[in-house]
Amino acid sequence: MSAAVIWSEEFLSYRWAHTHPMNPVRLALTMTLAQSLGVLDDVDVSEPLAIGDDALTVVHSRDYIDAVRAVGSGTASLSGPLLERLFGLGDSDNPVFDGMHEAARLLVGGTLAAAQAVGSGAVRRAVNIGGGMHHAMRSRAAGFCIYNDCAVAIHWLLENGFDRIAYIDIDAHHGDGVQVAFASDPRVMTVSLHQHPATLWPGTGWPTEVGEDAAEGSAVNIALMPDTQDRLWLRAFHAVVPSLIAEFKPQIIISQCGADSHRADPLTDLSLTVDGQRAAMIAMRDLAEKYCDGRWIAVGGGGYGVVNVVPRSWSHLLGVVLDRDVDVSTPINESWCATAEQIATQVHSEYSQAPVHVMGDGGDVDFVEWDGDTGQQPPPGIDESAQRQTDRAIMATRRAVYPLHGLDPEDPRD
Repeated sequence: MSAAVIWSEEFLSYRWAHTHPMNPVRLALTMTLAQSLGVLDDVDVSEPLAIGDDALTVVHSRDYIDAVRAVGSGTASLSGPLLERLFGLGDSDNPVFDGMHEAARLLVGGTLAAAQAVGSGAVRRAVNIGGGMHHAMRSRAAGFCIYNDCAVAIHWLLENGFDRIAYIDIDAHHGDGVQVAFASDPRVMTVSLHQHPATLWPGTGWPTEVGEDAAEGSAVNIALMPDTQDRLWLRAFHAVVPSLIAEFKPQIIISQCGADSHRADPLTDLSLTVDGQRAAMIAMRDLAEKYCDGRWIAVGGGGYGVVNVVPRSWSHLLGVVLDRDVDVSTPINESWCATAEQIATQVHSEYSQAPVHVMGDGGDVDFVEWDGDTGQQPPPGIDESAQRQTDRAIMATRRAVYPLHGLDPEDPRD
């Protein structure tokens, strides 16, 4: 089996507050669900790397790292308002918690372990469901993210023989921290499919954000309207991503697989099902097989249906990485559901929906490919105005980015 699963029970120490949306129980439930499904049978999970602070400085400033350590150990001399203003720490999104520096650094160690396993050739694929902290900036915490594990891993790959890296982000929120980190680096293509920035934090990820200077065209943003469902989301993905990957010819793909695009997520407004998320994961695996000799790193990210959505979505992710795809009609072990039901009573009420008893939602992933015809009639079951909105999003991205790669934005063959 040429794949690595990175996991540590210590990932559960990345816990903001009892009422915070990002509850690490979602990680524990994912691992136990995957085990109950047989996805992890005979798989020896790998520990995250025990990294020092120097591994973080390739992306983050020393002042910021020192501030995170200080507040997490109770030795900070800065006041609360100043700390928040300078480093984004201490607000409701990013409250201070004990040991936050060590907990966040461990997540980076997990994704770095995945990058080194694939980058060294030891395996072709690796997955760290504890990673995906894509909002963290050089000197600022943001969006529940302290250290940007994705950016650190990409930097390591750039320093160790890779010079064409594709980062594909399917979280409902824009992958802003990774885009910013590599906006001027033509060796890294960042692709983000997310809810339209006019309707969701962080308000970035417009199609016109295409990279800077010599790296123009290296940032790709597909901004989708609220209520976008599986078939239209997949239509947009396949109308843009494969042709750009084919042109860029990456040596490796890194996928941020945030599950908050789900229709039941309490913080976002996209309308994917677990079925659609699984289809996106398979599509990214296929791209890695076709263009990167199979080299693929997958990480977690957002997802705030911590009992009813994330465990199913990321169990599918583990299965896809390990070539043990789980059918969406697969029933879930009643013992796991009973445990999850009990845990749900201990989770803050907004995020404690009851577990679902099957691995899919009955979603329809049979999308119609975009053909360049702005007047194309939608198939049965697709709202005409919703398809028009999606096609406008497709064209906005293609017109902004394709000419920078010598591609024709109007030609569906490109």
